[in-house]
Amino acid sequence: MPKQVRWLAIAAVVIGYAILANYTNQSAHNGTLGALLALAPIVLTSLVLAWRSAQRTAMLGLITLAGSALWLSWPLLTRHYGWIYWLEHESVQWVLFLTFARTLIANRQPLCSQFAETLHGPLTPAHARYAEKVTIAWAAFFAVMIITSSWLFFMYPIGIWSIFSNFVFLPLVILMFIVEFIIRQWALPDIAHANIMDAVRTYMDNARHKH
Repeated sequence: MPKQVRWLAIAAVVIGYAILANYTNQSAHNGTLGALLALAPIVLTSLVLAWRSAQRTAMLGLITLAGSALWLSWPLLTRHYGWIYWLEHESVQWVLFLTFARTLIANRQPLCSQFAETLHGPLTPAHARYAEKVTIAWAAFFAVMIITSSWLFFMYPIGIWSIFSNFVFLPLVILMFIVEFIIRQWALPDIAHANIMDAVRTYMDNARHKH
């Protein structure tokens, strides 16, 4: 499958899921669909991880037991599926926050410095300082998203939170990438400005080869 078609397919799935998830959160009469959609990412991720696991049979057995527990608690899930959406959203944001924040403590190399070094080799002092500030900015961004998401979920009707989580959060992430790229071109005019996703892919490829 060509890369462009693959990315279009992924975008269509993401947008379609967001629209359906928001639809279920805008009405109290969508319990079954809401619970199914809320659980879908967890179930699919669990199945993929279990299939790739060296302990495939045991993992699939655990998933079957978990599925039985979900079936028994289905009436409760259909009434409170919004909590599943929120927990999934918060979990993703916490993982992203900790991914950046943990590299800023205990004399570790900031994550964005690792990305930059993977692409450009040893960094100049100016580039290293900039990469550290970008790492701090990303950690702060996801911290704000965590707080905002929880505030909206607990203080307002779930429909308001749903609009934020499904239609505002991802565009804000994209905007953050764009703003950082523009600032980087101004702050570091003498380096080649690679796409951030290229840096991430190169970093992950190198990490896999090390193992």
